[in-house]
Order: sequence, then structure tokens, then C-alpha cells
Amino acid sequence: MNILIVLNDPPYGTERSYNALRLALSLSRDKDNVEVRTFLMGDAVGCGKAGQITPNGWYNLERMLKGLARAGVPISACGSCIDARGIKEEEFEEGIHRGSMEELTQWTIWADKVIVF
Repeated sequence: MNILIVLNDPPYGTERSYNALRLALSLSRDKDNVEVRTFLMGDAVGCGKAGQITPNGWYNLERMLKGLARAGVPISACGSCIDARGIKEEEFEEGIHRGSMEELTQWTIWADKVIVF
């Protein structure tokens, strides 16, 4: 089964992005039955910035995205959302690439399920 997870919320302040990445990580472990792709858009593009510092015991979305990338999960960040927030591509964690609405369209067509947070 092909699953696309789309994140819209900022990295911190709500737990939607955190919960989306928890689900993505869990799904990515079932390699025999599931293929996952993750698309960051809106304020969620901030989840991919490198160098996040969080208090001890608090979740860190950068580390969670690194885990997804290591598991081979494609991670894309909306290009126009990046530009609108003044983020440069080199500020992103390795494994996250600049995406587009065209890519999101293709990933949506590919997916059996689309889950939006």
C-alpha cells in the first residue's frame, strides 16, 4: 500500500506535525506492505530545518525526519512555501528536497491513501 502523509502545521506549538511523523515512522517500519512518502507544506516546512534545539525529554522533529530519511522515505518540502518563509534550501536537513505542486500531484496520484495533518 502506498501512503502519502502531508504536514501543514508548524514544527512546534501544536502536536500535529509530531504525530504525523510518529505515524510516518511507524508505517516506514512495515517495508513489506507499505511505502510512505512525506510532503511538508505551509508552516510544516519549518520541520525540516537543520540545527533544531529542543529541551531534554522533548521531541525533536529534525531527528524524526532524519530517521525517515535513513529509512528511505522520500521527504519533500513545498518550494513556494519555503520561499514565502525566507528559508534557503541549504538550511534543510539532509534527505529533504525542494518539492513542487507538480510533485505533490504525482505523489497524490501514486498514493492509495493520503493522510493530511
